[in-house]
Amino acid sequence: MRILITNDDGVAAPGLECLRRIAEAVGDEVWLCAPETDQSGLAHSLTLNDPLRVRALGERRFAVRGTPTDCVIMAVRQLMPEPPDLVLSGVNGGQNVSDDVTYSGTVAGAIEGTLLGIPSIALSQAFDWNRTADVPFETAEAHGPGLVRSLVEAGIKPGTFVNVNFPDCSPEEVRGIEVTQQGGRSHGLHIDARIDARQRPYYWLTYGRAALEPVPGTDMHALAARRISVTPLRIDLTSTEDLVRLAGAVGR
Repeated sequence: MRILITNDDGVAAPGLECLRRIAEAVGDEVWLCAPETDQSGLAHSLTLNDPLRVRALGERRFAVRGTPTDCVIMAVRQLMPEPPDLVLSGVNGGQNVSDDVTYSGTVAGAIEGTLLGIPSIALSQAFDWNRTADVPFETAEAHGPGLVRSLVEAGIKPGTFVNVNFPDCSPEEVRGIEVTQQGGRSHGLHIDARIDARQRPYYWLTYGRAALEPVPGTDMHALAARRISVTPLRIDLTSTEDLVRLAGAVGR
């Protein structure tokens, strides 16, 4: 199996090395094409006003001065002699659940693979932002290969991809795998206004969430129960249940 791996934390991120080892345990040919720098939070964005610069890091290993979406396109359309059989994106340092998936560059790598007709999986490792401990990538590495094999064997339908999140615990503390729905929670982005040395205002986006009780059956609930969350997502965002209602509202 030929596997393409990418991420949004950048080519030097420890999570990408974790993903490389997962991919090598599953496939026999692994290609790496990842952003030169951290692209977290850029979602499914493209670089359209600047050239894409590619740096070769070794055999089948490349860094691109661009987004995760750019990386997948560059690998599939330019760098690889044949398209991959599977795209893996991650392993992100931090969970990508609930509405986070709309911001996530990790998820975007899987989205782009799906748009190119390639089965794709996004993988993220949860950890506690309030702790100083390292991200427990060993959990993703221990459970990732078997899970990826199972998902590939089950089949990933065209137009869909899989969002996987590993809980914040050691590999031995994982309490199983749960197929989940995408959860929901309150918007947690705020503005931190500051003044620079020249007395001019500048701003940081700050991140924080209200403490909400996770709903059973969702990705957030699975992680809270120390279970691996596996969420099938689709590219088509159409709200099919509203088609008839809105057609009636606009008189058609």
